[in-house]
Amino acid sequence: MAGKGLVLVTGGAGYVGSHTIIELLNSNYSVVAIDNLVNCYAEKNQKPESLKRVEKITGKQIVFYNVDIRDKLALEKVFKTHKIDFVIHFAALKAVGESVQIPLMYYQNNIAGSSTLFQVMSDFSVKKLVFSSSATVYGTPQYLPITEEHITGQGCTNPYGKTKYFVEEILKDVCTSDKEWQVILLRYFNPVGAHESGLIGENPSGIPNNLMPYISQVAVGRRDCLKIFGDDYETPDGTGVRDYIHITDLASGHLKALHKFKDPSFVGWKAYNLGTGKGCSVLEMVKAFEKASGRKIKYEIVERRDGDVAASYADPSLANIELDWVAHKSIHDMCADTWNWQVNNPKGFEQS
Repeated sequence: MAGKGLVLVTGGAGYVGSHTIIELLNSNYSVVAIDNLVNCYAEKNQKPESLKRVEKITGKQIVFYNVDIRDKLALEKVFKTHKIDFVIHFAALKAVGESVQIPLMYYQNNIAGSSTLFQVMSDFSVKKLVFSSSATVYGTPQYLPITEEHITGQGCTNPYGKTKYFVEEILKDVCTSDKEWQVILLRYFNPVGAHESGLIGENPSGIPNNLMPYISQVAVGRRDCLKIFGDDYETPDGTGVRDYIHITDLASGHLKALHKFKDPSFVGWKAYNLGTGKGCSVLEMVKAFEKASGRKIKYEIVERRDGDVAASYADPSLANIELDWVAHKSIHDMCADTWNWQVNNPKGFEQS
């Protein structure tokens, strides 16, 4: 087919998926997106709002199906209809705190759903996969910054992290059993920010589980107060330290991963950290957002959240070297672009 190939994007209407589709379309890939709409906004019988806006940004069309990755027959229909070259697999439930409360839902969706997807891929001989993994697979860090050689699976502090670890292990076993598979595991640190157009951004359903949308909703008056989970960690200011990465930088990492498949020496699987390599505390992020938005952020300190670790930040040098990927955008860029998205979309995608 024309262009660089057809990419199936699971969870394509979500935060990371939608931003990655922009990068794919702008780089001359064709895209088929699937999503079960569990964490995105769509009007009845219409394409998700995030993907409508991606089409507006890029001037290109996206084929979309409302499909749950646990539905084998629906997946098979997509694979029969389209000659897919690559799969980027985002579809997952992803809230750390929620995963502690309803673990079975996370195991069923993230592990059983992924296994179903991989089986259908195998049946249709589509064996090039970029998997959206997470730094949570490292559990409580044994050293900082975290390299890809850090042990995974031991000390995972929440079911969400365990599901990412288990899916990584499934994929390693698949690669061992079938040498035709090429799998890249992208271990994200903390994606934040929004597309510079302000047309798409993070749009969580209900109360945000992640820091940045919570801060921005407080700034825009949608929520009264930011809850900071703990100020007694062994960090410089007592609040949790994370490696925040701009969503556009993260999205570009998926293009670099697809390029890696062209390397004739690449077989099996390989994991890469996607982060900036710099830690930023919750309070530092609050101050940066206040500067970018010109708004005061009211906050209160509450008890620690189950499953959180004190500090986590990446050593991204392997991705820098082997994928030719670098995170360019600053904390200020992350805050400014989030504010631009939020102030132009105070209720997110649902404007009514």
